[in-house]
Amino acid sequence: MSTQTYPQARPPFIPATRLQHSLVAAAEKKTLVWLAERTPRWINSDHLTLLGFMAQCLAGVCYALARWNRYTLLLGIVFLALNWLGDSLDGTLARVRNCQRPRYGFYVDHIVDTFAAFLLMGGLAFSGYIHPAIAFGMLIAFLMLSIEAYLATYTLGRFQLSYWKFGPTEIRLLLAGGNLALLRWPTAKVLGTQLRLLDVGGLLGIGGMALMLIVAAIQHTRTLYHEERIS
Repeated sequence: MSTQTYPQARPPFIPATRLQHSLVAAAEKKTLVWLAERTPRWINSDHLTLLGFMAQCLAGVCYALARWNRYTLLLGIVFLALNWLGDSLDGTLARVRNCQRPRYGFYVDHIVDTFAAFLLMGGLAFSGYIHPAIAFGMLIAFLMLSIEAYLATYTLGRFQLSYWKFGPTEIRLLLAGGNLALLRWPTAKVLGTQLRLLDVGGLLGIGGMALMLIVAAIQHTRTLYHEERIS
């Protein structure tokens, strides 16, 4: 008698609801749709994902090179802009062309972001403009916040793209503004003490992300508790 088993059919995939309420979300969405409608047919979402990944890695290289030449910070802004283009347009292009791959797109987009974030913060840590512990503290806070977002996506069916009006695009704008500020003010005086500008900004960023994480974790735990209350 045959004991051969067959793989069970995969249950249907239900995409999570995307929640994007950042400061520039409305204008950004219109811009991305406009760009997607005019993107040449030979360019697809994978090309744009690769562009975003490579651009963020090269932004990290620019931070590392700023240790010897601060003007590579300006080139870093160009790569941050290209990172926005690739990372933000890939999903919009798929939706406009009605050729979405929700499981593949979600996984690839965010695993690529994880590696790219490590390389970006690694370059920043090597730049000399910030203490390496603060740079990697920012990376850890970002990854912890990302984990919370992914867990909420799986358990609640809601993918949080922004927290408190801040999303990936606002973070890129802050980094670009920081690059410009570093050219003139690499240090800042806080309570009479001269500190590196990015040390101050990095600590504020870590504190902000930590607070977002704690608040989101409490809110989502409460929601799940009420939805699955034991009678």
